[in-house]
Amino acid sequence: MARVSQEHLDARRRQILDGAARLFARNGFHATSMQDVLKEVDLSAGAVYRYFSGKDELIAAIVKEVLGEIRAAFEDVTRHSPPPPPDILVGLVLGRTLRVWSSLNGDGEPLFPRLMLQVWAETVRNEELAAVLTDVYTELRERWVQAVEAYQEAGMMRSDIPAEHAARTMVASVQGFIAQQALFGTAPVEVLQDGLRALMSMPDAQPGA
Repeated sequence: MARVSQEHLDARRRQILDGAARLFARNGFHATSMQDVLKEVDLSAGAVYRYFSGKDELIAAIVKEVLGEIRAAFEDVTRHSPPPPPDILVGLVLGRTLRVWSSLNGDGEPLFPRLMLQVWAETVRNEELAAVLTDVYTELRERWVQAVEAYQEAGMMRSDIPAEHAARTMVASVQGFIAQQALFGTAPVEVLQDGLRALMSMPDAQPGA
């Protein structure tokens, strides 16, 4: 019997993950069965279970991949010190992530926001996934803090505000934009960038004003 190449095995695993991601984003984790996944990827149960023991393992693989993509995107754009200004930095990270996952939908609709919303909901009941999400969030928050500190050292951002406070706010703006896209329809990343520029341009409030 001819030996199956690693390239073929990787491609088959990719096919399963992409098909499951489409279903999970569209219908949610719990409304999607393994039978739905088999139908979506047009493979037998034996072919799919060769890679994943069940839905929980499939969910875990997708969650880790989504979070890994976010980590990689942020690492790529923060290699220089100081990194790009906050509005540019946010746009580069979010734009790259949206582009990667939009290719899974034939209509070009960004799949990442809906998938990320499902991930956040799933971590409420799944302690293992919650631990993964916490680890990635902690790492990303620390990197955002480093970025803010670099801004402050370069005179690009106020130094009297704790770096962690600014970092958490930047993370929250990205999370909020993702949630808006998932719940209320897509919008270009430039909308978030313009909003950040507007907020960054506001003069300091005067006491009693």
